[in-house]
Amino acid sequence: MGMGTRQSQEKQEEIWIANAELARSPGHPFYQRLNVLLDGEKFDVYVEALCRKFYAEKMGRPGLVPGVYFRSLLIGYFEGIDSERGIAWRLADSLALRQFVRIGLTEQTPDHSTISRTRRLIDVETHRAVFTWVLELLADRGLIQGKRVGIDATTLEASAAMRSIVRRDTGESYDEFLTGLAKRSGIETPTREELARLDRKRKKRTSNKEWKSPTDADARITKMKDGRTHLAHKAEHAVDLDTGAVVAVTLQEADKGDTTTVDVTLCEAGETVAELAVRDAELHPYGKPKVNVEGIEEVVADKGYHSGAALERIESYKVRTYIPERQQKGRRNWEGKAGQQQAVYANRRRVQGKYGKRLLRRRGEFVERSFAHCYDTGGMRRTHLRKHNNILKRQLIHVAGFNLSLIFRKLLGAGTPREWINRGGALLLFILALFTRRQDRHPRSGRPNVRCRGIRLANVIPSHGSEPCQKIATYTTGC
Repeated sequence: MGMGTRQSQEKQEEIWIANAELARSPGHPFYQRLNVLLDGEKFDVYVEALCRKFYAEKMGRPGLVPGVYFRSLLIGYFEGIDSERGIAWRLADSLALRQFVRIGLTEQTPDHSTISRTRRLIDVETHRAVFTWVLELLADRGLIQGKRVGIDATTLEASAAMRSIVRRDTGESYDEFLTGLAKRSGIETPTREELARLDRKRKKRTSNKEWKSPTDADARITKMKDGRTHLAHKAEHAVDLDTGAVVAVTLQEADKGDTTTVDVTLCEAGETVAELAVRDAELHPYGKPKVNVEGIEEVVADKGYHSGAALERIESYKVRTYIPERQQKGRRNWEGKAGQQQAVYANRRRVQGKYGKRLLRRRGEFVERSFAHCYDTGGMRRTHLRKHNNILKRQLIHVAGFNLSLIFRKLLGAGTPREWINRGGALLLFILALFTRRQDRHPRSGRPNVRCRGIRLANVIPSHGSEPCQKIATYTTGC
């Protein structure tokens, strides 16, 4: 048989193609299992009933099915895609993702404008209801206890540039403001170098009280974790310290302090845990409750959340605090602050104990892991949407995808499709290690051959023999 060659002239496409001849994909096993889970819990029936009020009966162009819309946002987390435009492109490019969202080969996938229009149509409370629905799945599987909660916040880069900020009082841009300062100082026609020199001499050049973004009024000037000054938003998580599930997520102004925003996140987490506990008691009236019926009893945070007023407020919620103190200079004046003094001293005793130190370590592990998964590998460290309502809609479903990954780490040992591929590579290392171990034995004595040591099996072979595929390798940020 001779080797064929590609013809130089363009091939004329056929006019009619049979459906059986179209290219097909076997589908990704992770997304297949995810659809099995969603179908078993009747996800599409639930979201269609939830979103029915947002769709017209007869008028208008055909809308995006709610099940397809929410699955598209889940793809953003599982594939680490930061924008809705990227989600639409990836969905149109992948046959496996077509099967996941249930779009046929002859149908058009939704473009980014359709996804964004559907997001604007459906309100925040509906997205929050879907987030709570995922938490109910976790509660049914014993992945939420709700007794001990860790709270922390991180910054998300806004979809707005610092060079575009304007004065709140006059509406002047930053360059126009500097030019006015230069003229008042005697420089009639200042150059760019002179403006830069004048700007460096000013104290406290940018303040949220004086400046704002004309395109995103909710963005605030703040210092990012890498040292840059940028317009940003503040995302705050409340994480179950027994399972790692995110029970509450809020989005607030980046210039607000942690002691100010902790009440909103803690109260939202408390309401969610209380609802899950009531639901669990109704479904299992005679069994052992999976969710703590007493609600949140302990809250753990870093030293940024420590203040006498904040500790007193949290104590009034009947919640014990484990928050380390900042280093103080001199003695504090407690005159007229008896309640704050009692709360600070009680918190200090709890933090210094062994149990308190263990909780602080768990907070650093579970809360920081949720940030790494959702925003770093999940692709939402920089937002491509504006205004808190729009960003929070995407964020709620994004974090819901992280909570779903906890179920699949328990079932499959991998929480995302990327981690599924990593597990396959680890399995090959496991087989290679077994083969290397056999080859490295001396043929007569059976002792290890010093000349060829091969791969250390302690790094590859798990200690639990019953779960060889789930404990092969340890990843800090891979879900």
